[in-house]
Amino acid sequence: MKKLFPILVALIMLTAACQLGGGQEQPTPITISTAIPTNTPVASIPTAAPADNNQAAGSERTSADGMTEVFVPQGSVQMGGIDSAASGDEKPVHKVSLQAFWIDKLEVTNAMYLGCITGGSCQPPQAVKSETRPSYFDNPDFNDYPVVYVTWGEAAAYCKWAGRRLPTEAEWERAARGDDVRIYPWGSNNPDSTLANFNYQFGDTNRVGSYPAGASPFGALDMAGNVAEWVNDYYSGTYYSQNIDSNPTGPNARSNLFDRVVRGGSFGDSKILIRVSKRSQVTGSDLNADVGSAAYLGDFSPRIGFRCAANN
Repeated sequence: MKKLFPILVALIMLTAACQLGGGQEQPTPITISTAIPTNTPVASIPTAAPADNNQAAGSERTSADGMTEVFVPQGSVQMGGIDSAASGDEKPVHKVSLQAFWIDKLEVTNAMYLGCITGGSCQPPQAVKSETRPSYFDNPDFNDYPVVYVTWGEAAAYCKWAGRRLPTEAEWERAARGDDVRIYPWGSNNPDSTLANFNYQFGDTNRVGSYPAGASPFGALDMAGNVAEWVNDYYSGTYYSQNIDSNPTGPNARSNLFDRVVRGGSFGDSKILIRVSKRSQVTGSDLNADVGSAAYLGDFSPRIGFRCAANN
């Protein structure tokens, strides 16, 4: 149901009790900003310097929406599942070359997304709750937690407002895996509660950046667990068999199928589902359908958020 913006803004000012699941001690989070972003219109967000590959891998910059981005240099990634848990749509394993790009170090937060709403370029999430918390998006206690209940179209709109875009599936996997054939962002050791928020060990979303030991080779955080993440590509279970080896952008849209790829797994997923090669399909937004209709929105979930990427 479409939310009324004035009501949402009023709700943001309320502080509700923080209801965390799982009952276990939280890992030590990295230091990040807790301020709600300034209401900045998209036109004022500057264009960053080109990703010309002269920067060190993992170097950082801060975008106008407050997001820290990490640099992924030109290179290649072995895409696909190399372990025994790999499913058919993760095969064949194939080498893909990619141009340099930037990717968000963290998942987009509630506070950042609120900045896009107040800037007039985003709609509110489809619900203000999380999986276990009745008050989440509208509760300042969760400003630095990942936004959820966003559709693919809403995620794409945010990235556009912020001067970025959704990453391609190949970019997401390179940022998570690096230059080797690791199974998880941190390597091939099995996950535990110090590396990722998964398997209901915490019980719901956690503050972004709470698992620095689980960082990817380029320094991106929460690429396994916490929330699964929309990417730009349409989904096809046989796409890898096309063996597109340079900057793949996914299959073309089909007239009546708008499934998109979701990557990374969530707080409720097992270790098999948070592997860097795991591909999931979720119905994305059909932006040509009637605005507000089920087809226009597509699916949304308390377990799906997103991060953005940029060419420059």
